[in-house]
Amino acid sequence: MVSPPHALPTPTTRAGRDALEALLGDPARAVVALDFDGTLAEIVPDPDQARAHPGAVPALSALAPAVRSVAVITGRPAGVAVRYGGFAGVPGLEHLTVLGHYGAERWDAVSGTVQAPAPHPGVAAVRAELPGVLDSIGAWQGTWIEEKGQAVAVHTRRAADPQAAFEALRGPLLELAQRHGLIVEPGRAVLELRPPGMDKGVALAEYLAETGATSVVYAGDDLGDLAAFSAVEKLRGDGLPGLLVCSGSTEVTELADRADLVLPGPPAVVAFLAALAAAVA
Repeated sequence: MVSPPHALPTPTTRAGRDALEALLGDPARAVVALDFDGTLAEIVPDPDQARAHPGAVPALSALAPAVRSVAVITGRPAGVAVRYGGFAGVPGLEHLTVLGHYGAERWDAVSGTVQAPAPHPGVAAVRAELPGVLDSIGAWQGTWIEEKGQAVAVHTRRAADPQAAFEALRGPLLELAQRHGLIVEPGRAVLELRPPGMDKGVALAEYLAETGATSVVYAGDDLGDLAAFSAVEKLRGDGLPGLLVCSGSTEVTELADRADLVLPGPPAVVAFLAALAAAVA
């Protein structure tokens, strides 16, 4: 068994410890996959102001050359995550891929370009109707619409009662989304209306198959990461070791309950990545 350095935290489950051992034993065939907001970047009231933790790029650039790949899987457009993460043109990040819009878009460091499908027509229709829907239920104050190209999101974090606003919007936005062939993805004080057929679990499983990975680490913080957790759990049942990491949040307990390792937010996630890089260097 490979002994991890003291700075590398020990998973609380046997499956997590086995996965960490598999990664340390053969890092060149491992994929490290990460959510962006809440995992590499702090959650902030204005999503346009989110930026990766200052230590994220140094940690990832130290880790990426030693593993098969590092993947950032996010609901953001891929290009936005690259810009807010500061990932472009960084030596050592040649093995980085960003899967945006839950895997519908893709950016890789080698080409430096984004591959994206044509927008779903329902997104434009929802975008046009959304102001009227918010106005009709008196939900304008404190809510904020985020244009995401392939999707549109309504944030309630600035509302006087963010959770009450979230619950009041859930039904009307679900009805609006269904009318135009979209789904609603709930998150931490946000409801995102987006096309069906792709989620972080599908994106992660397809990427692991593509890369031929023999072990995986996935870290996330929000409800959208549950699909990736489920994908890793299924792959573990098929014999592929996987470590599930929760970037701790009191807002979303479902991930913490299923995680092998719970870390208290992006600074701790970055410290874990740096320790992992040191362990496989």
